[in-house]
Amino acid sequence: MSTVKPLARTGPDDYRAAGWWRDETILHDLRRWAALHPDKTALICYSGARAESVGYGELARRVDRLAVGLLRLGVRRGDVVTLQLPNSWELVALCLAAARVGAVAGPVVPNMRRREVEFMTRLTASPVYIGAAELRGFSYARMSEEVARAVPTLRHRVLLGGSGEGSGGALDFTDDLYAPEPDPELLAALEGLEAGPDDAAQIMFTSGTTGEPKGVVHSHNTLYSMNRAQADVLGLTAHEVTAMGSPTTHQAGFTWNFVMPLLLGATAVQVDRWDPRQMLRVVQEQRVTFFMGAPTFLSDLIDAQREDPHDLSSLRSFATGSAPIAPLLVEDADAVLGCRVYALWGMTENGCVTVTRPEQPPLRAAESDGTPVPGMEVRIVGRHGGPVRPGETGLLQVRGSAQCVGYFRRQEVYRASVTADGWFDTGDLARDDGHGGIRIAGRVKDVIVRGAENIPVVEVEAALLRHHAVKDVAVVGYPDQRLGERACAFLVTTDPALGLPELRDHLAGLGMARTYWPERVEQVPALPRTPSGKIQKFALRDRLRT
Repeated sequence: MSTVKPLARTGPDDYRAAGWWRDETILHDLRRWAALHPDKTALICYSGARAESVGYGELARRVDRLAVGLLRLGVRRGDVVTLQLPNSWELVALCLAAARVGAVAGPVVPNMRRREVEFMTRLTASPVYIGAAELRGFSYARMSEEVARAVPTLRHRVLLGGSGEGSGGALDFTDDLYAPEPDPELLAALEGLEAGPDDAAQIMFTSGTTGEPKGVVHSHNTLYSMNRAQADVLGLTAHEVTAMGSPTTHQAGFTWNFVMPLLLGATAVQVDRWDPRQMLRVVQEQRVTFFMGAPTFLSDLIDAQREDPHDLSSLRSFATGSAPIAPLLVEDADAVLGCRVYALWGMTENGCVTVTRPEQPPLRAAESDGTPVPGMEVRIVGRHGGPVRPGETGLLQVRGSAQCVGYFRRQEVYRASVTADGWFDTGDLARDDGHGGIRIAGRVKDVIVRGAENIPVVEVEAALLRHHAVKDVAVVGYPDQRLGERACAFLVTTDPALGLPELRDHLAGLGMARTYWPERVEQVPALPRTPSGKIQKFALRDRLRT
């Protein structure tokens, strides 16, 4: 890749001059690798135990076939193609095919149901829904029929894996979309329709766990910037075999295990469901070198490897974020999996913004959320926008070449989150980590105020994770008449008898202020999480209210 220059200013011309934006799209990357290495494996897709490999040349052909199919369904430039599919070659190829016709990929995680899918398709005026007929006992055929009745623009439903019960006039993926021999005239027409580098590439909805979901719009260039930067920082190359446990319809999966490996000309392993024991077999069989996922995925793999060891000698790196990382987890990853852990922070709106570095001590991943990647800037400000003292917690703001271009049809909401000089308010609290990076201190909405004292939630969680019996933790506030709020620690542990006295002794031994200690403990078998592994604290708060 070309050499890039540091950013002096922020804007499209500056991003291009510095090399973080370009005049190509990921379709150019696909065609480049298809011409240079047509037989190199682009994708290895697992459906259960069955694996299918797709080379770069074959992937390019499948993308063209699907692009022609989308044209025949009437999809036009700017249309949003709703894609609710499990990890598969079909999902990857459809995202690329949408760009081939100048349309926009609209990935939807499979656990979204009628209410959410109806909201998303109505907001985007999507003309096409493409999903599995049935998956894990749930009928997407029936659900999508209900959505189509409620959303007038949704002209076509295309189902993969059979029409399914309640298909109600849905089209079949193979028969009606994936044309075996593309019409030559339509194939030629694609050349004049293809999306450009500054066109919208993706509308990815936020989880909506605390309010109405927002459709984050990324261009081909903002996606290029975030994926180029994270690959450069971690030294990833065309020789990588990547894998992860998250759905590709989530931003983490979309970038780390679809766009980034395709940009590099590497190989991506797509697994349709999370099973740590199967994933160990996949890592061994496919010689996976790089893995990305939330700390819970890393913990699952460590536990599974201890129970049933596999040859994981190919695995070098595991990038993780979205929750504090225990020092023991970093050490176990090295001892049990043989890989190095990197901590990162990012959002749907901007991808990976900060990450720890290979040249730093390995345990830095348990102490920091990393330093900014090239092309991105971060700053920590007080409530009124002024600077904070060193080590003081404040509002985290970011700007740069990977920042999204807005919220679909909710630009007033997006503008309210951006300062006059382009800084995006992330809604996260952070402090300087003392090494030129940041340490996330929690969400603004997650702050617990106990008797006018702010409790540093993430720091408390990180301290609790240092207890040998604590596997997972979430600290949330609950109402208190005298103090306003108190803190409750939800724990996943290996010791059912672990209680408040033992945890207080543990925190006292670490020298943590008594006012920060949880005043209630709830042991649970697992914490509620989004498909990407983020803890759904709203569900825990609801549990405390009942």
